[in-house]
Amino acid sequence: MINRRIALASPLLMTACATPRPEPLPEGQHARSFDGPGLTEPLRTWLHLPRGYATSARPWPLVVFLHGSGERGADLDRVKAHGPPKLAAHGTDYPFILVSPQLAEGRRWAAQELHALLAALQSVLHVDATRVTATGLSLGGHGVWEWATAYPQDLAGIAPVCGFGEPEDVCRMKAVPVRAYHGAADTVVPLAEQRACVEALRACGGTADLIVFPGVGHDAWNPAYDDPSLVPWLMARVRDGVPSA
Repeated sequence: MINRRIALASPLLMTACATPRPEPLPEGQHARSFDGPGLTEPLRTWLHLPRGYATSARPWPLVVFLHGSGERGADLDRVKAHGPPKLAAHGTDYPFILVSPQLAEGRRWAAQELHALLAALQSVLHVDATRVTATGLSLGGHGVWEWATAYPQDLAGIAPVCGFGEPEDVCRMKAVPVRAYHGAADTVVPLAEQRACVEALRACGGTADLIVFPGVGHDAWNPAYDDPSLVPWLMARVRDGVPSA
């Protein structure tokens, strides 16, 4: 009787053992694609998970990095040319989830797709929805301005670098704090373009800082992402505008 019961139970045990378990996501930076409603195709990214992510189910802050026009294409390694994904590849262990998507050649960042990407990330990652921030350089700096303007409820703060936006629209995002960076000698995206957005946001009652690097051209991303106060600023943002402890 005992042997018969074991024999009857064995198929169930074998079925349970054969059920695949979700593969745990490794800490550190690795390539991963995300898909979901609102995305026209899977979006390839560099995903950095902080130390402790694999052993904790607690929600983590999320930073989305948007690259510039020169990093578009099909070679994902190009995204690591500048900014946070470059620093993560060289060993920086950020205390947040970092997602760095790549645009196809000739495309521009679209706010509705970034909004859809955020929903896809929240469906599979332990994201603290009140502590989502975005940063980007040049075309990516424009992308974070556009995203915050179109979906201010998504973001707790943005840090655009040598970016630009639409000054007449920024009042929509007056609850989203801004820490902007620009080179004074930038001839690709003139300083005046980002300054106009900062001043328009301040005029609406928003909070915006503009850090200008004298003598620096379009490559303001080098001193900007080396700024030791940037990560603490990002980590202090929460969606209701009140800095966290």
